[in-house]
Amino acid sequence: MRYAADALRRRPGRTALTALGIGLATSLVLVLLSISAGIQASAFRLATTSGVDLIGTSANTSLSSISFPPVTGAHKLAHEIPAVDSNVATASPWLVTPLVFANSSLYAQVNLSSNGSSVPAGWQPASVTAIGWIPGDNAGLEVPSIVSGSNFPVSGDPHYANGSYNGPRTDDIVLNTALAQLLHIGANATVWASPQTPAGPSSLRSWFAQATPFKVVGLTGPFWFLPSAALGMFYLSELQQVVGGDTASTDYASLVLIHLVDPTRASQDQARLATAFPAITFFTLGNILGAIQHIIDLYRTFGTLVGLIGILVATLFTATVLLMSVEDRTREIALLRAVGYSRAQVGGFVIEEGLLLAFLGLVAGLPMGFIGATALNDFLERLVVGLPTGFSFVTFNASVLGEGVVEVVLIGLVASLIPLVRALRIPVAEELRAA
Repeated sequence: MRYAADALRRRPGRTALTALGIGLATSLVLVLLSISAGIQASAFRLATTSGVDLIGTSANTSLSSISFPPVTGAHKLAHEIPAVDSNVATASPWLVTPLVFANSSLYAQVNLSSNGSSVPAGWQPASVTAIGWIPGDNAGLEVPSIVSGSNFPVSGDPHYANGSYNGPRTDDIVLNTALAQLLHIGANATVWASPQTPAGPSSLRSWFAQATPFKVVGLTGPFWFLPSAALGMFYLSELQQVVGGDTASTDYASLVLIHLVDPTRASQDQARLATAFPAITFFTLGNILGAIQHIIDLYRTFGTLVGLIGILVATLFTATVLLMSVEDRTREIALLRAVGYSRAQVGGFVIEEGLLLAFLGLVAGLPMGFIGATALNDFLERLVVGLPTGFSFVTFNASVLGEGVVEVVLIGLVASLIPLVRALRIPVAEELRAA
C-alpha cells in the first residue's frame, strides 16, 4: 500500500481530480439510493400505523388502479362485514372522488356581474379530492387530527336515515389545511362543492347555482391516506348526494377500510370475507405494502440506471488515470521485476493504487452525498406542502452506505483491470536497456 500511496503522491493534481470524479459518482448514487430508502420507509411507516389491516374494493380491482369502481350498499357493509367475521373491529366505507370547491370571495365577485367580467384573472374553483365517510365508524383507524375549529358534530350519518336519505342534513365539512390554504379560508367559512368544473368565468354564476354550500366546521392536519393532497371530508351520505349516489339502490363507496381485532389473522379474514362478499376484492396490509414496494422498485430501477451511467464514467476516468500512471512508471516496474518482484506482486501494486483512489473518492463522496440528500429533502419538504409528521424523502442508513461502499470498491477493481494487464506485459529487458 505504501508503494501505491507514493505513486499517487507524485501526481497530486491528477489524484485529486480522479478522487473528486469518483466522489461525484458516489454522491449521485448515494442520493438516489437515499431517496428510494426514504420514500420506502416513510410510506411503510404510514401504512403500518394507519390502522388499516384489510382494504375492500370492487371485484377485480387492482391496488394500482387510478380510480376504483363503486362498491354498492356501502352503509350496510359497515355492519354486515363485522357480522360475518368477529375479528373485524371496524369496517369503514369511504367514498373518494374528485370535487370542485369555491369560496365565498369568488361567490361575491361572481355576483357583481352577470357574465363573470368582475372575476379577477386567475380566480377559479379548485379541483381537489373529497372523502366521504361515517365519522362514528372509524374506530381503530388513524384519522387526521383537528387543528382548528371542531370535528363533525354528529356521530354516524344522520342524512342516510336507514337508506331513505331523508334524514337531516348537517351541511358540515372538514377541510385539511392544504385545501384551506388553497381556498384562503378558515373554520366557520362557507364553501361550495360540485362534481362539475365550470368552463370559464361566464359560467361561474350557473355553477354556483347548482353547487352545494357547506359550512367548514374544522381544519385538520395532513392525512396518511393522501399525503400532501388538498382534501375535503364529508358525511358519506352528503357527499353521495353531491355526486349522485344517494339512493338505496346505489349507496356507493370507493373503498372499505377494515381494522382487525387481531391483525395477525389477516389472511384468514381475507379468505372468509372474499367468500361472504364475492362482489368485493379484499387486500391485506401485506398486499398493500407489496404494491407500494412495486412502485418503489420501479423508481429504484430508474435510479440504478442513472447511477450506472455515473459509475461507468467514473470507472473509465479512473482507468485512464491508472493507465497513465503505469505508463509513467514502466522502467520502474521493469526494475521491480528485475530485482525479484513477481507478476502477482506488481499486479497487486496496481490494484492497491486503484483501491486507494477509490477510497479517496469515497471520503469525498460520502459528505457530498449526505449534504446533497439533506438539501434535496429540505427542498422537497418546502415544495410539497401538507406532508404528515415524520415523513422524509431521504434516509441515510446502513444499507445505503453499504451499497455506496460496494460501488466504490467495484470502481477501483474494474478500473484497475486494463492498467494491470499493461503492467504485467511490460518487457523487462527492453525497458532496462532503454534506461
